[in-house]
Amino acid sequence: MKKTNFRWIICLLLFCATTVNYLDRQVLSLTWKDFIAPEFHWTDTDYGNIAAVFSIVYAIANLFSGRFIDWMGTKKGYLIAIGVWSLGACLHALCGYATEWSLSLGGAEELVNATGVLASTIAMVSVYFFIAARIVLAVGESGNFPAAIKVTAEYFPKRDRAYATSIMNAGSTVGALVAPLSIPLLAKYFKSIGVGNGWEMAFIIIGALGFVWMGFWMFVYKRPAESKHVNEAELAYINQDATEEPEAPVAEGPKVGLAKVLTYPQTWAIFLAKLVTDGVWWFFLFWTPAYISDVYGLPSDNPVAMMLIFVLYAITMLSILGGKLPTIIMNRTGQNAYDSRLKAMAVFAVIPVFALFAQPLGAYSYWFPIIIIGLAAAAHQSWSANLYSVASDLFPKSLVGTITGINGMAGGIGSFAINKFSGQLFDYADATQMTFMGLQGKPAGYFIIFCYCAVAYLCGWIILKTLVPKYNPVKL
Repeated sequence: MKKTNFRWIICLLLFCATTVNYLDRQVLSLTWKDFIAPEFHWTDTDYGNIAAVFSIVYAIANLFSGRFIDWMGTKKGYLIAIGVWSLGACLHALCGYATEWSLSLGGAEELVNATGVLASTIAMVSVYFFIAARIVLAVGESGNFPAAIKVTAEYFPKRDRAYATSIMNAGSTVGALVAPLSIPLLAKYFKSIGVGNGWEMAFIIIGALGFVWMGFWMFVYKRPAESKHVNEAELAYINQDATEEPEAPVAEGPKVGLAKVLTYPQTWAIFLAKLVTDGVWWFFLFWTPAYISDVYGLPSDNPVAMMLIFVLYAITMLSILGGKLPTIIMNRTGQNAYDSRLKAMAVFAVIPVFALFAQPLGAYSYWFPIIIIGLAAAAHQSWSANLYSVASDLFPKSLVGTITGINGMAGGIGSFAINKFSGQLFDYADATQMTFMGLQGKPAGYFIIFCYCAVAYLCGWIILKTLVPKYNPVKL
Protein backbone atom coordinates (compact mmCIF):
# COMPACT_ATOMS: atom_id res chain seq x y z
CA MET A 1 0.00 0.00 0.00
CA LYS A 2 1.37 3.41 -0.98
CA LYS A 3 1.44 5.65 2.05
CA THR A 4 -0.38 8.95 2.14
CA ASN A 5 1.50 12.17 2.97
CA PHE A 6 -1.03 13.99 5.11
CA ARG A 7 1.64 14.67 7.72
CA TRP A 8 3.09 17.32 5.39
CA ILE A 9 -0.28 19.09 5.20
CA ILE A 10 -0.19 19.29 8.98
CA CYS A 11 3.39 20.56 8.75
CA LEU A 12 2.20 23.27 6.35
CA LEU A 13 -0.44 24.38 8.86
CA LEU A 14 2.22 24.58 11.58
CA PHE A 15 4.39 26.63 9.22
CA CYS A 16 1.49 29.04 8.57
CA ALA A 17 0.75 29.42 12.29
CA THR A 18 4.38 30.23 13.02
CA THR A 19 4.45 32.71 10.14
CA VAL A 20 1.43 34.52 11.60
CA ASN A 21 3.03 34.32 15.05
CA TYR A 22 6.12 36.19 13.89
CA LEU A 23 4.21 38.67 11.77
CA ASP A 24 2.23 39.66 14.85
CA ARG A 25 5.29 40.21 17.01
CA GLN A 26 7.10 42.12 14.22
CA VAL A 27 4.50 44.86 13.76
CA LEU A 28 5.81 46.84 16.72
CA SER A 29 9.50 46.54 15.80
CA LEU A 30 8.77 47.81 12.27
CA THR A 31 6.57 50.73 13.28
CA TRP A 32 7.86 52.02 16.62
CA LYS A 33 10.92 53.95 15.41
CA ASP A 34 9.34 55.90 12.57
CA PHE A 35 5.56 55.86 13.25
CA ILE A 36 4.93 55.34 16.97
CA ALA A 37 7.92 56.96 18.73
CA PRO A 38 7.33 60.45 17.26
CA GLU A 39 3.73 60.30 18.42
CA PHE A 40 4.44 59.08 21.96
CA HIS A 41 7.97 60.51 22.49
CA TRP A 42 9.59 57.12 23.11
CA THR A 43 13.30 56.57 23.67
CA ASP A 44 15.25 53.37 23.00
CA THR A 45 14.85 52.58 26.69
CA ASP A 46 11.07 52.82 26.41
CA TYR A 47 11.00 50.40 23.51
CA GLY A 48 13.53 48.14 25.22
CA ASN A 49 11.29 48.02 28.31
CA ILE A 50 8.25 47.04 26.22
CA ALA A 51 10.23 44.34 24.42
CA ALA A 52 11.69 43.13 27.71
CA VAL A 53 8.29 42.84 29.43
CA PHE A 54 6.94 40.95 26.42
CA SER A 55 9.89 38.59 26.67
CA ILE A 56 9.63 37.89 30.39
CA VAL A 57 5.85 37.37 30.23
CA TYR A 58 6.42 35.09 27.24
CA ALA A 59 9.01 33.22 29.30
CA ILE A 60 6.74 32.73 32.31
CA ALA A 61 3.75 31.86 30.14
CA ASN A 62 5.79 29.19 28.33
CA LEU A 63 6.26 27.35 31.61
CA PHE A 64 2.48 26.98 31.86
CA SER A 65 1.54 26.86 28.19
CA GLY A 66 3.42 23.61 27.68
CA ARG A 67 1.50 22.01 30.54
CA PHE A 68 -1.69 23.59 29.21
CA ILE A 69 -1.15 22.06 25.75
CA ASP A 70 -0.39 18.65 27.28
CA TRP A 71 -3.59 18.90 29.34
CA MET A 72 -5.91 20.45 26.78
CA GLY A 73 -4.61 18.58 23.74
CA THR A 74 -3.13 20.01 20.59
CA LYS A 75 -6.35 20.82 18.74
CA LYS A 76 -8.14 22.83 21.42
CA GLY A 77 -4.93 24.15 22.95
CA TYR A 78 -3.67 25.52 19.65
CA LEU A 79 -7.02 27.17 18.90
CA ILE A 80 -7.07 28.92 22.27
CA ALA A 81 -3.44 30.05 21.94
CA ILE A 82 -3.77 31.62 18.50
CA GLY A 83 -7.12 33.17 19.42
CA VAL A 84 -5.57 34.91 22.43
CA TRP A 85 -2.50 36.17 20.60
CA SER A 86 -4.53 37.42 17.63
CA LEU A 87 -6.73 39.37 20.04
CA GLY A 88 -3.61 40.76 21.72
CA ALA A 89 -2.19 41.85 18.37
CA CYS A 90 -5.36 43.76 17.51
CA LEU A 91 -5.47 45.42 20.96
CA HIS A 92 -2.27 47.35 20.15
CA ALA A 93 -4.32 49.48 17.77
CA LEU A 94 -6.28 50.90 20.72
CA CYS A 95 -3.24 52.09 22.69
CA GLY A 96 -3.16 55.51 21.07
CA TYR A 97 -6.83 56.15 21.72
CA ALA A 98 -6.45 54.89 25.29
CA THR A 99 -3.56 57.29 25.89
CA GLU A 100 -5.52 60.24 24.50
CA TRP A 101 -8.56 59.33 26.60
CA SER A 102 -6.66 58.79 29.85
CA LEU A 103 -4.86 62.15 29.52
CA SER A 104 -7.94 64.02 28.20
CA LEU A 105 -6.17 65.01 24.98
CA GLY A 106 -7.99 66.10 21.85
CA GLY A 107 -6.18 63.92 19.34
CA ALA A 108 -2.92 62.72 17.86
CA GLU A 109 -1.79 66.26 17.07
CA GLU A 110 -1.68 67.12 20.77
CA LEU A 111 0.34 63.96 21.39
CA VAL A 112 2.94 64.81 18.75
CA ASN A 113 3.28 68.49 19.68
CA ALA A 114 3.53 67.93 23.44
CA THR A 115 6.70 69.04 25.22
CA GLY A 116 8.25 68.91 28.66
CA VAL A 117 6.36 67.15 31.43
CA LEU A 118 3.37 66.37 29.21
CA ALA A 119 5.59 64.64 26.65
CA SER A 120 7.19 62.54 29.39
CA THR A 121 3.74 61.67 30.77
CA ILE A 122 2.52 60.65 27.32
CA ALA A 123 5.54 58.40 26.89
CA MET A 124 5.01 56.75 30.27
CA VAL A 125 1.26 56.22 29.89
CA SER A 126 1.48 54.94 26.32
CA VAL A 127 4.23 52.50 27.30
CA TYR A 128 1.93 51.05 29.96
CA PHE A 129 -0.89 50.55 27.45
CA PHE A 130 1.42 48.92 24.92
CA ILE A 131 2.80 46.68 27.66
CA ALA A 132 -0.76 45.58 28.51
CA ALA A 133 -1.44 44.64 24.87
CA ARG A 134 1.97 43.02 24.65
CA ILE A 135 1.20 40.85 27.68
CA VAL A 136 -1.92 39.44 26.00
CA LEU A 137 0.11 38.80 22.85
CA ALA A 138 2.88 37.08 24.82
CA VAL A 139 0.52 34.79 26.74
CA GLY A 140 -1.10 33.62 23.51
CA GLU A 141 2.11 33.31 21.52
CA SER A 142 3.69 31.18 24.23
CA GLY A 143 1.41 28.33 23.13
CA ASN A 144 2.63 28.19 19.53
CA PHE A 145 5.83 26.19 19.87
CA PRO A 146 4.70 23.77 22.58
CA ALA A 147 1.66 22.92 20.43
CA ALA A 148 3.62 22.79 17.17
CA ILE A 149 6.41 20.61 18.57
CA LYS A 150 3.86 18.26 20.16
CA VAL A 151 2.04 17.94 16.82
CA THR A 152 5.38 17.26 15.10
CA ALA A 153 6.09 14.48 17.60
CA GLU A 154 2.64 13.04 16.87
CA TYR A 155 2.97 13.12 13.09
CA PHE A 156 6.67 12.47 12.38
CA PRO A 157 9.19 9.75 13.34
CA LYS A 158 12.46 10.87 14.92
CA ARG A 159 14.46 10.75 11.72
CA ASP A 160 12.17 13.37 10.14
CA ARG A 161 11.38 15.58 13.11
CA ALA A 162 14.26 18.03 12.78
CA TYR A 163 13.43 18.53 9.11
CA ALA A 164 9.71 18.94 9.82
CA THR A 165 10.53 21.25 12.71
CA SER A 166 12.85 23.31 10.52
CA ILE A 167 10.01 23.75 8.00
CA MET A 168 7.62 24.74 10.79
CA ASN A 169 10.28 26.98 12.33
CA ALA A 170 10.95 28.55 8.91
CA GLY A 171 7.58 30.22 9.41
CA SER A 172 9.36 32.57 11.79
CA THR A 173 11.77 33.46 9.00
CA VAL A 174 9.02 33.87 6.41
CA GLY A 175 7.05 36.02 8.86
CA ALA A 176 10.12 38.15 9.40
CA LEU A 177 10.69 38.18 5.61
CA VAL A 178 7.18 39.30 4.70
CA ALA A 179 6.91 41.78 7.57
CA PRO A 180 9.26 44.53 6.28
CA LEU A 181 7.66 44.38 2.83
CA SER A 182 4.13 44.73 4.15
CA ILE A 183 3.88 46.29 7.60
CA PRO A 184 5.61 49.67 6.94
CA LEU A 185 3.70 50.01 3.67
CA LEU A 186 0.40 49.25 5.41
CA ALA A 187 1.18 51.87 8.07
CA LYS A 188 2.28 54.39 5.46
CA TYR A 189 -0.80 53.81 3.28
CA PHE A 190 -3.37 54.13 6.04
CA LYS A 191 -1.59 57.18 7.41
CA SER A 192 -1.74 58.79 3.95
CA ILE A 193 -5.50 58.31 3.74
CA GLY A 194 -6.08 59.59 7.26
CA VAL A 195 -7.00 56.35 9.04
CA GLY A 196 -5.43 57.06 12.42
CA ASN A 197 -1.67 57.33 12.15
CA GLY A 198 -1.40 54.24 9.99
CA TRP A 199 0.25 51.90 12.44
CA GLU A 200 -3.08 51.04 14.07
CA MET A 201 -4.46 49.35 10.95
CA ALA A 202 -1.21 47.45 10.50
CA PHE A 203 -1.83 45.78 13.87
CA ILE A 204 -5.47 45.02 13.06
CA ILE A 205 -4.88 43.57 9.58
CA ILE A 206 -1.95 41.39 10.61
CA GLY A 207 -3.70 40.32 13.82
CA ALA A 208 -6.79 39.19 11.89
CA LEU A 209 -4.74 36.56 10.00
CA GLY A 210 -4.73 34.36 13.10
CA PHE A 211 -8.51 34.12 13.12
CA VAL A 212 -8.41 32.91 9.51
CA TRP A 213 -5.93 30.17 10.45
CA MET A 214 -8.21 28.98 13.25
CA GLY A 215 -10.89 28.10 10.71
CA PHE A 216 -8.53 25.78 8.81
CA TRP A 217 -7.23 24.12 11.99
CA MET A 218 -10.72 23.33 13.28
CA PHE A 219 -11.62 21.33 10.18
CA VAL A 220 -8.28 19.76 9.19
CA TYR A 221 -6.49 18.56 12.34
CA LYS A 222 -7.00 15.20 14.01
CA ARG A 223 -4.46 12.90 15.62
CA PRO A 224 -2.91 10.47 13.08
CA ALA A 225 -4.79 7.37 14.25
CA GLU A 226 -8.09 9.27 14.08
CA SER A 227 -7.59 11.08 10.76
CA LYS A 228 -9.34 9.76 7.68
CA HIS A 229 -6.56 11.29 5.58
CA VAL A 230 -3.85 9.04 7.11
CA ASN A 231 -3.82 5.47 5.77
CA GLU A 232 -2.28 2.43 7.45
CA ALA A 233 1.01 2.74 5.58
CA GLU A 234 1.52 6.34 6.65
CA LEU A 235 0.49 5.53 10.22
CA ALA A 236 3.06 2.70 10.32
CA TYR A 237 5.70 5.12 9.02
CA ILE A 238 4.80 7.69 11.67
CA ASN A 239 5.03 5.05 14.44
CA GLN A 240 8.21 3.37 13.18
CA ASP A 241 10.22 4.34 16.28
CA ALA A 242 8.16 2.00 18.42
CA THR A 243 9.32 -0.88 16.20
CA GLU A 244 12.91 0.17 15.57
CA GLU A 245 13.67 1.37 19.12
CA PRO A 246 11.52 -0.56 21.58
CA GLU A 247 13.32 1.05 24.48
CA ALA A 248 12.83 4.59 23.22
CA PRO A 249 10.28 6.76 25.07
CA VAL A 250 7.89 7.22 22.15
CA ALA A 251 4.68 6.26 23.90
CA GLU A 252 2.53 8.82 25.58
CA GLY A 253 3.81 7.78 28.99
CA PRO A 254 2.42 8.67 32.41
CA LYS A 255 1.84 12.22 33.58
CA VAL A 256 4.70 13.66 35.61
CA GLY A 257 4.70 16.72 37.86
CA LEU A 258 6.80 19.76 37.02
CA ALA A 259 8.94 19.32 40.14
CA LYS A 260 9.97 15.86 38.96
CA VAL A 261 10.68 17.14 35.43
CA LEU A 262 13.10 19.69 36.89
CA THR A 263 15.23 16.94 38.47
CA TYR A 264 16.38 15.58 35.11
CA PRO A 265 19.73 16.81 33.71
CA GLN A 266 18.15 16.57 30.25
CA THR A 267 15.71 19.32 31.26
CA TRP A 268 18.49 21.64 32.39
CA ALA A 269 20.60 20.92 29.32
CA ILE A 270 17.77 22.10 27.09
CA PHE A 271 16.88 25.03 29.36
CA LEU A 272 20.41 26.43 29.62
CA ALA A 273 21.28 25.90 25.96
CA LYS A 274 18.14 27.83 25.02
CA LEU A 275 18.74 30.51 27.67
CA VAL A 276 22.12 31.62 26.33
CA THR A 277 21.20 31.50 22.62
CA ASP A 278 17.59 32.55 22.04
CA GLY A 279 18.13 36.19 22.96
CA VAL A 280 20.35 36.49 19.88
CA TRP A 281 17.45 35.76 17.54
CA TRP A 282 15.11 38.07 19.42
CA PHE A 283 17.70 40.85 19.30
CA PHE A 284 17.97 40.50 15.52
CA LEU A 285 14.18 40.36 15.26
CA PHE A 286 13.38 43.35 17.48
CA TRP A 287 16.36 45.63 16.86
CA THR A 288 17.55 45.22 13.26
CA PRO A 289 15.05 47.79 11.85
CA ALA A 290 16.19 50.27 14.53
CA TYR A 291 19.83 49.39 13.81
CA ILE A 292 19.39 50.24 10.13
CA SER A 293 17.64 53.49 11.07
CA ASP A 294 20.10 54.50 13.82
CA VAL A 295 23.37 53.61 12.11
CA TYR A 296 22.55 54.17 8.43
CA GLY A 297 19.70 56.71 8.64
CA LEU A 298 17.23 54.54 6.73
CA PRO A 299 13.65 54.56 8.17
CA SER A 300 11.59 51.36 8.01
CA ASP A 301 9.42 52.57 5.10
CA ASN A 302 12.48 53.44 2.99
CA PRO A 303 12.78 51.05 -0.01
CA VAL A 304 16.45 50.38 0.74
CA ALA A 305 15.67 49.55 4.38
CA MET A 306 12.87 47.20 3.31
CA MET A 307 15.20 45.48 0.85
CA LEU A 308 17.92 45.10 3.51
CA ILE A 309 15.51 43.37 5.92
CA PHE A 310 14.11 41.25 3.09
CA VAL A 311 17.57 40.04 2.04
CA LEU A 312 18.51 39.36 5.66
CA TYR A 313 15.59 37.02 6.20
CA ALA A 314 15.86 35.55 2.70
CA ILE A 315 19.33 34.36 3.76
CA THR A 316 17.79 33.00 6.94
CA MET A 317 15.71 30.62 4.81
CA LEU A 318 18.87 28.52 4.48
CA SER A 319 17.88 27.18 7.88
CA ILE A 320 15.56 24.68 6.16
CA LEU A 321 18.69 22.90 4.89
CA GLY A 322 20.04 22.94 8.43
CA GLY A 323 17.09 20.87 9.56
CA LYS A 324 18.11 18.18 7.09
CA LEU A 325 21.73 17.91 8.24
CA PRO A 326 21.07 15.61 11.26
CA THR A 327 19.16 13.20 8.98
CA ILE A 328 22.10 13.15 6.55
CA ILE A 329 24.52 12.42 9.41
CA MET A 330 22.20 9.74 10.77
CA ASN A 331 21.89 8.01 7.41
CA ARG A 332 25.63 8.06 6.73
CA THR A 333 26.92 7.12 10.18
CA GLY A 334 24.07 5.04 11.61
CA GLN A 335 24.18 7.07 14.80
CA ASN A 336 21.05 7.76 16.81
CA ALA A 337 19.07 10.98 16.36
CA TYR A 338 20.49 12.76 19.42
CA ASP A 339 24.17 12.18 18.66
CA SER A 340 23.65 13.12 15.01
CA ARG A 341 21.83 16.25 16.10
CA LEU A 342 24.67 17.26 18.41
CA LYS A 343 27.18 17.03 15.56
CA ALA A 344 24.98 19.19 13.34
CA MET A 345 24.50 21.73 16.12
CA ALA A 346 28.27 22.08 16.47
CA VAL A 347 28.36 23.34 12.88
CA PHE A 348 25.55 25.80 13.55
CA ALA A 349 27.33 27.08 16.68
CA VAL A 350 30.42 28.15 14.71
CA ILE A 351 28.69 30.22 12.01
CA PRO A 352 27.53 33.09 14.29
CA VAL A 353 31.17 33.81 15.21
CA PHE A 354 31.29 35.89 12.03
CA ALA A 355 28.99 38.40 13.77
CA LEU A 356 32.20 39.80 15.26
CA PHE A 357 32.90 41.34 11.85
CA ALA A 358 29.41 42.73 11.19
CA GLN A 359 29.80 46.18 12.70
CA PRO A 360 33.42 46.88 11.59
CA LEU A 361 32.61 45.88 7.99
CA GLY A 362 29.50 48.04 8.14
CA ALA A 363 31.80 51.06 7.81
CA TYR A 364 32.32 50.04 4.16
CA SER A 365 28.75 49.06 3.27
CA TYR A 366 25.51 48.32 5.09
CA TRP A 367 25.28 45.11 3.06
CA PHE A 368 28.11 43.46 5.00
CA PRO A 369 26.36 43.44 8.41
CA ILE A 370 23.05 42.48 6.79
CA ILE A 371 24.58 39.43 5.07
CA ILE A 372 26.46 38.39 8.22
CA ILE A 373 23.39 38.84 10.43
CA GLY A 374 21.40 36.81 7.89
CA LEU A 375 23.88 33.92 8.08
CA ALA A 376 23.93 34.09 11.88
CA ALA A 377 20.12 34.12 11.95
CA ALA A 378 20.02 31.11 9.60
CA ALA A 379 22.40 29.28 11.93
CA HIS A 380 20.17 30.19 14.87
CA GLN A 381 17.06 28.81 13.21
CA SER A 382 18.86 25.57 12.36
CA TRP A 383 20.14 25.39 15.94
CA SER A 384 16.71 26.16 17.37
CA ALA A 385 14.90 23.57 15.22
CA ASN A 386 17.28 20.89 16.43
CA LEU A 387 17.13 22.02 20.04
CA TYR A 388 13.34 21.74 19.92
CA SER A 389 13.72 18.24 18.48
CA VAL A 390 16.06 17.28 21.32
CA ALA A 391 12.99 17.42 23.58
CA SER A 392 11.25 14.72 21.56
CA ASP A 393 14.50 12.71 21.40
CA LEU A 394 14.94 12.60 25.16
CA PHE A 395 11.41 12.77 26.60
CA PRO A 396 8.18 10.76 26.13
CA LYS A 397 5.37 12.36 24.14
CA SER A 398 3.38 13.09 27.30
CA LEU A 399 6.11 15.58 28.33
CA VAL A 400 7.03 17.10 24.97
CA GLY A 401 4.67 20.06 25.43
CA THR A 402 5.98 20.67 28.95
CA ILE A 403 9.64 20.51 27.92
CA THR A 404 9.00 22.73 24.93
CA GLY A 405 7.31 25.19 27.27
CA ILE A 406 10.37 25.16 29.54
CA ASN A 407 12.45 25.63 26.41
CA GLY A 408 10.39 28.67 25.44
CA MET A 409 10.58 30.06 28.96
CA ALA A 410 14.38 29.93 28.80
CA GLY A 411 14.32 31.72 25.47
CA GLY A 412 12.02 34.39 26.87
CA ILE A 413 14.33 35.04 29.83
CA GLY A 414 17.28 35.38 27.46
CA SER A 415 15.27 37.76 25.30
CA PHE A 416 14.21 39.83 28.33
CA ALA A 417 17.83 40.28 29.36
CA ILE A 418 19.15 41.26 25.93
CA ASN A 419 16.27 43.62 25.12
CA LYS A 420 16.36 45.35 28.51
CA PHE A 421 20.13 45.74 28.37
CA SER A 422 20.18 46.80 24.70
CA GLY A 423 17.68 49.65 25.11
CA GLN A 424 19.57 51.11 28.07
CA LEU A 425 22.96 50.54 26.41
CA PHE A 426 21.98 52.31 23.19
CA ASP A 427 20.59 55.35 25.01
CA TYR A 428 23.73 55.47 27.18
CA ALA A 429 26.05 55.05 24.21
CA ASP A 430 24.26 57.83 22.34
CA ALA A 431 24.19 60.22 25.29
CA THR A 432 27.83 59.72 26.30
CA GLN A 433 29.24 58.94 22.86
CA MET A 434 31.07 56.01 24.43
CA THR A 435 33.77 54.24 22.42
CA PHE A 436 34.38 50.52 21.99
CA MET A 437 36.91 48.88 19.68
CA GLY A 438 37.26 52.03 17.59
CA LEU A 439 33.50 52.65 17.28
CA GLN A 440 31.63 55.53 18.92
CA GLY A 441 28.09 56.18 20.10
CA LYS A 442 25.30 53.81 19.11
CA PRO A 443 27.50 51.84 16.68
CA ALA A 444 29.73 51.01 19.66
CA GLY A 445 26.67 49.81 21.59
CA TYR A 446 25.54 47.59 18.74
CA PHE A 447 29.04 46.11 18.43
CA ILE A 448 28.99 45.08 22.10
CA ILE A 449 25.77 43.14 21.53
CA PHE A 450 27.14 41.59 18.32
CA CYS A 451 30.13 40.29 20.32
CA TYR A 452 27.78 38.39 22.62
CA CYS A 453 25.79 37.06 19.67
CA ALA A 454 28.99 35.67 18.17
CA VAL A 455 29.90 33.37 21.07
CA ALA A 456 26.50 32.47 22.53
CA TYR A 457 26.01 29.27 20.51
CA LEU A 458 29.42 27.85 21.34
CA CYS A 459 28.50 28.31 25.02
CA GLY A 460 25.13 26.63 24.44
CA TRP A 461 26.68 23.64 22.67
CA ILE A 462 29.23 23.13 25.46
CA ILE A 463 26.40 23.16 28.04
CA LEU A 464 24.38 20.60 26.07
CA LYS A 465 27.36 18.33 25.51
CA THR A 466 28.42 18.54 29.17
CA LEU A 467 25.03 17.74 30.72
CA VAL A 468 23.92 15.09 28.19
CA PRO A 469 27.08 13.88 26.43
CA LYS A 470 25.42 10.84 24.84
CA TYR A 471 21.88 9.70 24.00
CA ASN A 472 20.19 9.13 27.36
CA PRO A 473 16.38 9.23 27.12
CA VAL A 474 14.32 9.85 30.22
CA LYS A 475 12.64 6.71 31.60
CA LEU A 476 9.51 7.35 33.64
